[in-house]
Amino acid sequence: MAPMKAMKAVKARAKTMTKGALAEALATETGLKKSECNKVVESLAKVATTQVKSAGKFVLPGLCMIKTRQKPATKAGKRMAFGKEISCKAQPAKTIVKAFCVAALKKFI
Repeated sequence: MAPMKAMKAVKARAKTMTKGALAEALATETGLKKSECNKVVESLAKVATTQVKSAGKFVLPGLCMIKTRQKPATKAGKRMAFGKEISCKAQPAKTIVKAFCVAALKKFI
């Protein structure tokens, strides 16, 4: 067998912004206190969750759209996957939450 090649180093990605870092960035941008911005972020999350649960859709203008959809139940049985027959259990219907970026964000990136 041939020796394994060394794996290429994966590019180090920037760390994602935490809730505190987001509140601090909003505070510096708007001139409000960090604690006030933290409350705004928390209330935005509450409003978004209640809106998605009731209406099934929530849009942050210029950023993203969060939608829910019903995934139907599946029956138990046998299915073909990768050329093999696999036995599958029955799965109940589920509500799936998906987020889509808005066209303005796509153009920006």
